[in-house]
Amino acid sequence: MSESMPGRTRADTTVRGVHVVIDGDPAAPPLLLIHGSGGTGSMWAPVVPSLATAYQVITIDLPGCGRSEPASTYAVPQQADRTAAVLDELGLRDVKVVGHSSGGYVATALVERRPDLVGELVLVSTGPSPAALSAEPAIIKVLTSPPFGPLVWTIRTDSMIRRGLAATAAAPITLPDKVVADLRRTTYRGFRAILAANMDYIVARAVPERLIAAGKPLLVIFGDSDPRWDPASAHQYEAVPGAELEYLRGVGHLAMLEDCDSLAHSILGYRRSPR
Repeated sequence: MSESMPGRTRADTTVRGVHVVIDGDPAAPPLLLIHGSGGTGSMWAPVVPSLATAYQVITIDLPGCGRSEPASTYAVPQQADRTAAVLDELGLRDVKVVGHSSGGYVATALVERRPDLVGELVLVSTGPSPAALSAEPAIIKVLTSPPFGPLVWTIRTDSMIRRGLAATAAAPITLPDKVVADLRRTTYRGFRAILAANMDYIVARAVPERLIAAGKPLLVIFGDSDPRWDPASAHQYEAVPGAELEYLRGVGHLAMLEDCDSLAHSILGYRRSPR
């Protein structure tokens, strides 16, 4: 389905099994938004209108999430390859890539495997290494951890899903029914496989180390009250030459839902050419 308005178009489609939504002027520079573990592209909805004033915004559901097909493997390099296939199919290059949380790992792997596709990189609440991970909120543990996780996942209510996400925020958030419906599509087995694959990726090598030699402009955005990752760990990215770091005051792990205006302003304000 596609909708048109003066100077802008909106398309909702599937590309090679990956659900894709494209917003903005087709002639504008491309910007790709990648969600985190078990999330969906619809979680970016609050920031898309602002970003679409300057970019053609591409939002995806990663394999096994939302309305995308499941995958045979959720290893981060393979998630990046599926993302690259979408960009290739759409004929896009020199894309500004924004990854939230573990979506930043997919974005980093995209830089590693297909640097020709990436112009600038923005990481939002992306934990740099396993040591930076904070204790899991109790509600998330109940929803996702064995032995009761599979049963609770099956019978979980919309209220439990909302409470689980809210536990990772520092400010009040509103979760539209559409986002909850998209989140419900992810299976427990798929979610656990995604979590394990993401941890394998950062255990093998920390994200800042992977980006040191990448030569891509890098902006790191962190909420200063993030309960999932130690906010101070964002300084690890200062090892990447030329990297810039911004903190969003009073924001937890879900900047796009907690303070969409500040997040959009930071993304829009970061425009640099590769060195």
